[in-house]
Amino acid sequence: MSNIGLIIEEKAADIGNFLVGRLLPFREKRAIGPFVFIDHMGPVALKDYQNLDVAPHLHIGLSTLTYLFEGSIQHKDSLGNDIEIKPGAVNWMTAGKGVVHSERTPEYLRHTEKHLHGFQIWVGLPKDLEQSEPAFHHTEASDIPVWTEGDLQYKLIAGELFGQKSPVPVHSELFFIEIKSETAQKINIGKELFGEVAMYVLDGNVNIEANTFSGKQLLIAKNATLCEFEICENSTVYLFGGEPFEEERFIFWNFVNSDKEIIEQAKQNWNQQNHEAFPLVPGDEKEFVPLPKAILNSKLSK
Repeated sequence: MSNIGLIIEEKAADIGNFLVGRLLPFREKRAIGPFVFIDHMGPVALKDYQNLDVAPHLHIGLSTLTYLFEGSIQHKDSLGNDIEIKPGAVNWMTAGKGVVHSERTPEYLRHTEKHLHGFQIWVGLPKDLEQSEPAFHHTEASDIPVWTEGDLQYKLIAGELFGQKSPVPVHSELFFIEIKSETAQKINIGKELFGEVAMYVLDGNVNIEANTFSGKQLLIAKNATLCEFEICENSTVYLFGGEPFEEERFIFWNFVNSDKEIIEQAKQNWNQQNHEAFPLVPGDEKEFVPLPKAILNSKLSK
């Protein structure tokens, strides 16, 4: 990160009844490699009457990655999956031609005080997979590669890096890695990186080119191969990156695709609640997130 090209500040976004810090997309930078969307959820303390309730909603043309530091989310989808996401585990849902899912506080926690903190990420799909059959994969925390080098601890959440490979079944060349340190030290890993790269400081600070950076910012490098920084003591950073796609990806509400007509058709099917195209979520059939009127009445420019 010794060559920072852009700094994106977190901005508040509403995902139903819950505020998050949105990092990507940004008007000056729509993607980092294949990563097209990054939300930082929390940290937030929820009272016994407060819960996360994101009703069933549609995705197309992307994979979603949910990774928690604290708390729990019950994931249900139109493929029939019903699983609790706990800290350190990875939920990887590939929407392809379309999948519907909901995200809620698990029933056994709904009347208790709790915390929630994590990342929700969208990763674009290669063009030939944008209309693939939807799929789902849950990776337990114990299966994520973790290793140490001196005082540094690494965790490869997704992708391949440093000769390690995460079991999360990604569809393109990418990396999503955590680096922790209890001591201050310089890190030069540019020779290991590829494509585009961005850094998020979760805890502590980093020093780059005589400047100190902390949380609530996404630091984007001009050149991934020149990634060098000083991590301060008791700090945790995350690096997102990989090879960008050749084709532009369009983002419209929860839809990502390189073909605008596919997005328009998905809008109409979802607005009409066409359950042949997009089935209901078993166990969560009573609600859905309607297409915002502003989205329904607007079209992507040709």
